[in-house]
Amino acid sequence: MNVQKIRKEKGLTVQQLADAAGLSKRTVEEIIRRDKCTVDNAIKLADALGVTLDELCRRAE
Repeated sequence: MNVQKIRKEKGLTVQQLADAAGLSKRTVEEIIRRDKCTVDNAIKLADALGVTLDELCRRAE
């Protein structure tokens, strides 16, 4: 997942992203650390970051 990369590009802190996505800071930290999450949380993160699920989840080849 590209959460960390996109979050930094948007200039957001983990807390700001968590607030925008309606998730806890700990949940976002775990998603970044484990590099996986539920579809529901991926949708929330993509919406909060203003990107598509494809942009959020697809690995660069």
